[in-house]
Amino acid sequence: MKLSRLLAPPLLAAGLATSASATEGERIQITGEVIDTWCYFSGVMGGPDAVVGSAHHTCALWCSAGGIPVGLLAEDGEVYMVLKINGDDQNASGDTNLNLASHEITADGMLYKRDGLNYLVVEEVITDHGITNLNHEDYGVVPGFAIPEPKP
Repeated sequence: MKLSRLLAPPLLAAGLATSASATEGERIQITGEVIDTWCYFSGVMGGPDAVVGSAHHTCALWCSAGGIPVGLLAEDGEVYMVLKINGDDQNASGDTNLNLASHEITADGMLYKRDGLNYLVVEEVITDHGITNLNHEDYGVVPGFAIPEPKP
């Protein structure tokens, strides 16, 4: 009993300090392409070059509409999982995400890092350059290796 009274205040203080630091974010402005995180990380539709830009736009729309979270692929290759975009009611399949699929944007928001992952709450889309990665001529609208073989 006496030991628990001695340990309780330092443990409580340590717990409060940890929970407070875990919720702190860093305000950043970042430019990159809004991507379909499922296809980008899983490789189901090909390598990283095939699952971005105009070649992957249709699939990115379907994945976002289906609830797959979008990400922001920064110019330096770092990926930020987007938790929310400026007030959209839904985090994954909201209209804002659908309208920004495959677009290059500059976003202002709060960055949270945990367990090696980057999470971004976008408070404002500062610029929207539209789809700038026009790679559909290189890969087709759906990459050829992702088209199922016809059954004999």
